[in-house]
Amino acid sequence: MGVYITKADGSRQLFDREKVVRTCLRMGANRSIAYKIVGEIERQLYDGITTNKIFNLTFRLLRNYRPSIRHFLDLRKSLSLMVSKPEFEKYIQTLLSYNGYTVSSNRLLMGKCVKHEVDGIAQKNGITYFVEAKHHQNYHSPTGLDESRIARAVLEDITEGYELGKNKLRIDRAMIVTNTRFSEHAKIYGKCRNILQIGWSSPATMALQSMIEEKKAYPLSCLKGLSNSTRIRLVNSGVVLIKQLMDFNTSKLSKISGVSKSTLRKAIEKAKNYPF
Repeated sequence: MGVYITKADGSRQLFDREKVVRTCLRMGANRSIAYKIVGEIERQLYDGITTNKIFNLTFRLLRNYRPSIRHFLDLRKSLSLMVSKPEFEKYIQTLLSYNGYTVSSNRLLMGKCVKHEVDGIAQKNGITYFVEAKHHQNYHSPTGLDESRIARAVLEDITEGYELGKNKLRIDRAMIVTNTRFSEHAKIYGKCRNILQIGWSSPATMALQSMIEEKKAYPLSCLKGLSNSTRIRLVNSGVVLIKQLMDFNTSKLSKISGVSKSTLRKAIEKAKNYPF
């Protein structure tokens, strides 16, 4: 008989040991260590245990094998802790560029009726998208139907604006990128309206989690000890990812960002142990 766990939304599902294994592997453990950890967790399971308790237990056990993990936050949590504007928006722009898109930042597009501020323009394979970055502090909150309906309305207005000569950029599709999942209702509407919806675990070919992990494009918010104001200074100076932080000259970055050299050195020292 399997053990049922309780998810954040109150629903129940069977414990899946491979999910714990994958978490361990993402955090730099080898497969042998990952199976030792999942074995220890299975010995402590009980019916109704929460996913959050399993997650915290996994990280506590991981620290026995990789003490440096104490300096890092889980990817999903780190995304939720971002400042929506400008941090999350700039992060999504950077992530898209790492995944083969030509990206320009926030801009105004004139529609038939009004101007629309979008979070970016992305181009790939001959298709031009306007990008909406939808950030949630609670990563269990689904992104619902309203965002997709708004995106559809914006696309219609700027398309008509282009046809009337009010703007010179033809937009082919809308793209919504979020750090949570899309509701099923939203997915149905998005598919029907040809909206590219990139969520935490969907679509299968380019989910947000996969895009980040495949390119090792981990955000600064994965590092513990960096305040919001420090991260924003770095983001505004062109440093959005952990690996970008490691590539910069400390003195130069301190000068352009206003972040002290000592703070940068501490962050870089932690970053060197990140399980890329």
